[in-house]
Amino acid sequence: MSASIAVSDLTWSTPDGRTLFSDLSLTFDPGRTGLVGRNGVGKTTLLQLIAGTLAPLSGSVRVEGTLGVLRQTVQVAPDETVADLLGVTAALALLQRAEAGHAGAAELSLADWTLETRIAAALGRVGLDAPPGTLLAALSGGQRTRAALAALILAAPDFILLDEPTNNLDRDGRAAVLDLLAAWRGGAVVVSHDRALLDTLDAIVELTTLGTTRYGGNWSHYRERKAVALAAAHHDLAAAEQRLADVAQGAQRSAERKARKDAAGRRQRAKGDIPRIVLNGRRSSSENTAGANARLAERRRAQATALADSARARIEVLQPLTVTLPSTGLPAARTVLRMDAVSAGYTPGRPVITDFSLVITGPQRIAIAGPNGSGKTTVLALAAGALRPWSGTVRCLADAAMLDQRVSALEPALSIRDNFRRLNPGAGENDCRAALARFMFRADAALQLVSSLSGGQVLRAGLACVLSGPTPPALLILDEPTNHLDIEAIEAVEAGLRAYDGALLVVSHDEAFLQAIGVTHRLELPMLRPT
Repeated sequence: MSASIAVSDLTWSTPDGRTLFSDLSLTFDPGRTGLVGRNGVGKTTLLQLIAGTLAPLSGSVRVEGTLGVLRQTVQVAPDETVADLLGVTAALALLQRAEAGHAGAAELSLADWTLETRIAAALGRVGLDAPPGTLLAALSGGQRTRAALAALILAAPDFILLDEPTNNLDRDGRAAVLDLLAAWRGGAVVVSHDRALLDTLDAIVELTTLGTTRYGGNWSHYRERKAVALAAAHHDLAAAEQRLADVAQGAQRSAERKARKDAAGRRQRAKGDIPRIVLNGRRSSSENTAGANARLAERRRAQATALADSARARIEVLQPLTVTLPSTGLPAARTVLRMDAVSAGYTPGRPVITDFSLVITGPQRIAIAGPNGSGKTTVLALAAGALRPWSGTVRCLADAAMLDQRVSALEPALSIRDNFRRLNPGAGENDCRAALARFMFRADAALQLVSSLSGGQVLRAGLACVLSGPTPPALLILDEPTNHLDIEAIEAVEAGLRAYDGALLVVSHDEAFLQAIGVTHRLELPMLRPT
């Protein structure tokens, strides 16, 4: 039997009782399928249900074949190595014992003499130059993601589940993911908001509050088909609502005609110039006609209501996200950040950056680029004051705000609302609620604990709390701000940052995002080699 994934009548709810899926059914066959949808709709949860790390409230998941999973975040223990992530630690130890002549005959029969070659090939395919004994904690987030991709290549499962595989990856890393998927001969389900990646896939499954819809073809084809389907649904809804109005008007006219005839009949009855038997016959005929008209009108009303309900069921009711930043009034000639001959790192004797200088003047928009591990996040941490330089000077000469990859500005144990008030002490309750509502946290949604949010919701909450205070910072420092955001939210953030009149210092591997926000300068960091 060929590899496949079948989800049948699946129901699952969040711990707070919010239903994500109800009687959800879909299948995935061999091929490369993108799973898309808004933040919080349940894409990662669906992957966890398929992988078996979550159990459904009802329904079933059947997987034919072996399964490999790449999760959003590669969590690591302090002593965990690349070999541990690849699942080859014991096998490599056996090879070392065999090469040293310390393995018995039974062990020798189990030795995989091709393993080291296959490990090197898997790491090479994802562009990771790290021996199996390398500690994962010593790697950047993007390098750990590469190692996890290498683990999938080495295991060669029938189906792979990839959750945001290009997050944290540099240009070469993203190319490695695209190459991996292009050469993959099994099945792949890919949760992603990476428009370039989605454009390379065979099909798109959209997950919404209404259920799932499958579209053959890539992201661009899906967007076209989705726009046509949505336009047709709005057209059908308008037509059905017009038909309902016409039925109501027709019923009103019939009622008015009957009222006029009844009044005329009463006047004639009062005059007494028409025999009673004739008047009674007319009244009986009128009542029969009125009853038939009423039944006809009710059938028409029911048909029009059904058509309107059917059209509404095809249209998802969405809360719009708007990112509006007040003016900073930053003068064009004012220097907001100066870094002179800075060297810094995290381990003594192993600098991440050396002799680095940067000046930001006025509303410049500067992107820091470079391969994973070259120190991009380190530069941002220095600029934000979260890391002290070993040598050189860092001076931030204006109000600044930073949103890092982990959204560490937010306290997980607090609600979104309480985080906003903590980070913006000068904001009143009305200002707080209005700002959060623009980021789709309305009413009780603003009272959710940050720890209960999805990755995309956490980032959206961070954007709301950092960017929507009463006094906007003159310098925004953003580290991969589009990671985990759905595409509609990315486009809203792009629009807000285009209109922002302060300075930007940003790290992002999303080229479409950098172009959309109008980056004017790019600074490429080299990869430092260990001395």
